This record gives sequence, structure tokens and C-alpha cells, in this order.
Amino acid sequence: MTYKTVLLFGAPGSGKGTQGKILGTIPGFFHFACGDAFRNLRIDDPLGKIFIEFSSKGALVPDESTIELWKKNIHASTSNGSFHPERDTLVLDGIPRNPRQAEMLKTMLDVRAVFHLTCPDKQKMVERLQRRALRENRLDDANMEVIHRRLETYEQETKPVLDYYGVKLVHTIDSTASPMNVLRSILNHIATLDSAAAKV
Repeated sequence: MTYKTVLLFGAPGSGKGTQGKILGTIPGFFHFACGDAFRNLRIDDPLGKIFIEFSSKGALVPDESTIELWKKNIHASTSNGSFHPERDTLVLDGIPRNPRQAEMLKTMLDVRAVFHLTCPDKQKMVERLQRRALRENRLDDANMEVIHRRLETYEQETKPVLDYYGVKLVHTIDSTASPMNVLRSILNHIATLDSAAAKV
């Protein structure tokens, strides 16, 4: 099956998780955050061990493990009725993390839009990550060295995903605006997509 999909994209601390959680509460959308799925694994789970090994260093989890986790979660969410692929738009946050993952998912994702949340103030993103680390007990956000490594990894390995999908699909949104205004921008773009699809 091919899933109708929009991607939330941006550096760590750019606000993807906040927007994804809000969109996930709106009927017709199903939000999947790859990082949350990894953090919810038991520590004795093989995938959980892999996540801790790589995230503690600010590195990306290997592609095969990431795709395996995604497939398991999508299958489980479809089986338990929380995700209805025939009518829901899949909102992905934190996957694909590099062009190879995008290629591996190519036959499964019908990507309608990529929402690139940008925050030119790097210090602001660092502060967001530190606050989140305290609030959500996220060890991968607690160490300054790891935070800077994650931001470097994003620039070097993840940002090229934007080129993979191309300018026609990418919508750049200033994530320093209020969460409500960021959400409004995303929903306005989605409404335009839906309107265009209805005319076809």
C-alpha cells in the first residue's frame, strides 16, 4: 500500500514534534514521530539498544533499523484501527532522515508536501532542546556536546532530503512564529493541496 503523506522537516528543536502532535489530533491525520517510537521501546528490545547506542552520541540510527521500526508501527497502528490509510493523511516526523531512507520508502509513500520548519537562531533551537530534555527526560537532548553533534548531523546527513524531494514539494515555514501561526501555515498549504486534488 502507498500512504498519502506529508513530511514535517527541520533541525532538532525546530518544532516538528509540536506541530506533529497537534496535527495528529485533527480527524483525517495520523502522526508518526520516529524518535518517540524509538524512545518508547523497552531497553532490552534489540531496536531499543541500537537507538540508545547511536542517539547517545548524537548519531542517526542505521537506516535498516529505522525503516523496520517504522513498518512495525504503521502495521500495528493500522491493525488496531488508530490509522486508516484509505482516508488518513500520514504525518511523518523524523523519517526519512537521509536520502537513502527516502529512496527505501519511495514505493510506500505518496509524499504530497514537505514542510520545512526553519529557525535561523541556532541558540534558540539549543534552548528548546534543553527545555525538552528536562520536561520529557530525553537523554539525547540533555548534553550540549550531543546537541551540537545532532545539529551537525542534521546539516550533513538529513538536510539533503530536501533536495531529494525537490522545490515543488518543499514549503519553507518560519518556526520562530507562534505555534498557532506555524500550524495555520501548514494547514493552509494542506487545504490548497486538497483543493487542487479535488479538481483533478
